[in-house]
Amino acid sequence: MSVALASQLREGTKKAHTMAENTGFVSCFLKGVVDKASYRSLVADLWFVYSAMEEEIGRLADHPVVGPINFASLNRRESLEQDLAFYFGADWRQQIKATPGAQEYVARLRRVAKEAPELLVGHHYTRYIGDLSGGQILKNIAQKAMNLGEHDGLRFYEFDAIPDEKGFKTNYRTVLDNLPIDQSTADRIVAEANQAFHCNMKMFQELEGNLVAAIGKVLFGFLTRRQRLGSTEAAVA
Repeated sequence: MSVALASQLREGTKKAHTMAENTGFVSCFLKGVVDKASYRSLVADLWFVYSAMEEEIGRLADHPVVGPINFASLNRRESLEQDLAFYFGADWRQQIKATPGAQEYVARLRRVAKEAPELLVGHHYTRYIGDLSGGQILKNIAQKAMNLGEHDGLRFYEFDAIPDEKGFKTNYRTVLDNLPIDQSTADRIVAEANQAFHCNMKMFQELEGNLVAAIGKVLFGFLTRRQRLGSTEAAVA
């Protein structure tokens, strides 16, 4: 039985999508306020998440529901490893550690893959199609905010194996709509996609503390400089 899963995922996750965009970290990011330390922590978290997801989906390549969405052209692990090498150096594996939110996200992916593999479709849709759709915009924001070169630390947003983004997404939606699932399973996949947004929001919220601290340091430095300048001007007067 074929169901319109693509449109159900789009409509069924709108609220969660908006909530994710309104977290402090993402909201600041979209406004061009990007702290490099916080951002590289996010890249590390995403490496753990995508490593788990790509490993599980690859292992389930013959699964009737998971197999059809196993597009190698979407995989982000290698791109993230290039970014981690840029931010942390060649020994990045020894330096990074998953935050509690990322650990929870990975555990969720592992559990779903073992107990209800078809629900991985919700996670796949939430992360990869979001990355593909907003990748260039986010790349440009990060590049300007952190004064980076065109590719430095930004490989995550580059889908070199997908030259036609619009065509790919059209094909992806067709694949979703033709998965061998019933409406009950579609409902569960949409619910899991919302859970995926929740997992992402938890990671973002953990990074907000670092971002607020970084902004506070900049503001404190600015106010201190002004205070010193004011004292100097008073002394001259």
